[in-house]
Amino acid sequence: MKKLLIVILSLLTLIPIRAQITHASQGQLDENAAAVLKKAASRFDNNVGFSVTATMLDGNKKQLAKHTASVLYDKGRYRLTLPGQEVICDGYAVWQWNKDAKEVSVSNMADDEINLLNPARLLANYQKSFKAKYIRTDPDGTAVIDLTPRAARSYHKIRLLVKEDDGLLRRIEVHKYDSGREIYDISGFKKLSTPAAFFTFDPAKHPGVEIIDMR
Repeated sequence: MKKLLIVILSLLTLIPIRAQITHASQGQLDENAAAVLKKAASRFDNNVGFSVTATMLDGNKKQLAKHTASVLYDKGRYRLTLPGQEVICDGYAVWQWNKDAKEVSVSNMADDEINLLNPARLLANYQKSFKAKYIRTDPDGTAVIDLTPRAARSYHKIRLLVKEDDGLLRRIEVHKYDSGREIYDISGFKKLSTPAAFFTFDPAKHPGVEIIDMR
């Protein structure tokens, strides 16, 4: 569970143009990728909520783990809920709350975490860390975009699946060198109105919880 939580966090860090699918367009029309990603980024402009189902596969496509988390997101702030755990971020500090152990560890968000922990920033500024490639549009209207890291990473690409009609990011696939995959299916996307206080941890409201401040 702890490993799965770390992997989910690394991604939360980390949109209609219908392209003509021709031999020349396969992977070359980057302007199409840019248009799809721009529309997807716009869906994170406001306070939203969604669910993420993470599935871990090994090199033989055997399922290693699967779990669903709920996410509340608002302009770089987020609250991630897993069974027995919550991770809360106000855009600067991160509280990892282990409810079973009754303890909270607090740390600063590192600069290199922001792109991955902030879906909007990842989508809006992917050019800095990735090269985007439009692959195709599937018959159901899902655009397939590949992000290839410009620097060495533990994976060789991130594949994004975005519905062209509504611009919603539906799936993130992390393709590893050993043929293993991390798959994140996103569902239940909806607009919310969550107060800013919800994106911080207030010790006064949780007596008896040990605070481990690592800032």
